Amino acid sequence: MDQTTTLNKLDQLKLMTVVVADTGEFERVKQYAPEDATTNPSLILKASQQPQYAILTDQAIAWAQAQHDPDHLLDNTIDKLSVSFGCELLKLIPGKVSTEVDARLSFDTEATVERARRLIALYEHEGIARERILIKIASTWEGIKAGEILEREGIHCNLTLLFSFIQAVACAEAGITLISPFVGRILDWHKKQSGRDSYPANEDPGVLSVKSIYNYFKKFDYPTIVMGASFRNLGEIEELAGCDRLTISPDLLKGLMEQQTALPQKLSIDSARTMDIKRLEINESTFRWLLNEDAMATEKLAEGIRLFSRDLEKLEHAIESKLT
Repeated sequence: MDQTTTLNKLDQLKLMTVVVADTGEFERVKQYAPEDATTNPSLILKASQQPQYAILTDQAIAWAQAQHDPDHLLDNTIDKLSVSFGCELLKLIPGKVSTEVDARLSFDTEATVERARRLIALYEHEGIARERILIKIASTWEGIKAGEILEREGIHCNLTLLFSFIQAVACAEAGITLISPFVGRILDWHKKQSGRDSYPANEDPGVLSVKSIYNYFKKFDYPTIVMGASFRNLGEIEELAGCDRLTISPDLLKGLMEQQTALPQKLSIDSARTMDIKRLEINESTFRWLLNEDAMATEKLAEGIRLFSRDLEKLEHAIESKLT
């Protein structure tokens, strides 16, 4: 018998894919022992409202007030709180943590670059090397260009809200460290459009999108890491076993841990390199046109930016209530 069948599915997955915890809760990270972690304002808000994490919010407010910059008190508090959660997570994992730039800057390359530099400076002030941080930016053209600038400075980026092949290729061409294709949100759109309640995992539109991106990157030796995200069920995760990385919520990590059956590898570099794939040449106009032609990607990117912005506003309101 293959020894992997004696392992639960989470442990089997870790043998072929880097598992990332999609949570800001430290106890969950300890429980599932992922290599990397990722946060966003929604996760930070949820965690910061728990009594055991409230001290991080208080410390962030005190630090921001000590900067004597009332015009940027809220921004400074948010950035410090995000970095504080990142630092705590880094104590629990061997790899990297993703920290998000304000989604409201998604169409401003210069402002995104400046905010990312500020986050990295805060991490470095805490003794955290920039090699352990991924700056999370929305995959707009402006966001990708910001990532390109930051990567040249040794600031590694995670381009998120990625729903289309053209977004992925643009990121690879820009030398982005990692991309996060959103599997579940792609599925959501197709279910709504088709009226179907479900798709088999091997026909799931989100899964197929990630597979095409992974195979393209491996075929043409792009070093950009593909990290599937936003999963709705275990079948999506299992169908992407072998992908570079997968960021998974605690509930789905628990589901994988509870299953003992064999988990076959579905993606591999060797297989991708044998495929007949045509290389795509892109520029800004090509990017904008092909993204425009993809109704799903256009809608979900815009929606995702709005949702990320709303989550940040909720976090701001929670902090403002403490400030007053």
